[in-house]
Amino acid sequence: MMFGYADEWWVVLFVPVLLWVPFGPFVMGGLGVWCARRPGRWPRAWSVLSPLVPVGVSATAVLLPTDTWDETGHWDDVLGYFLVYVLGITVLPWLLGYGITRVVRGARARRERGEL
Repeated sequence: MMFGYADEWWVVLFVPVLLWVPFGPFVMGGLGVWCARRPGRWPRAWSVLSPLVPVGVSATAVLLPTDTWDETGHWDDVLGYFLVYVLGITVLPWLLGYGITRVVRGARARRERGEL
């Protein structure tokens, strides 16, 4: 029971969702860099586990009201959520961090071998 109401416990689940919007791209970019520098099981596991709560809770909030599936525009909302929240905030920063780090490390390795 929070603040005198019994049904406000769900707010605890939405706090990570609200924090993921401004800080998620930086976290995922850092995890992408970490995966590129140290390939292995743990960096990749953290890359999947870190966005699990904010993306899972927000996906549930978008997909769960099944009575609104018949309304026009609901599929547009789901597609917009997937494109912005999942791909734009979570996947794209990880790919950018991973790709840029791999390219920079490859260019440095070629330069040190004298190929450039």
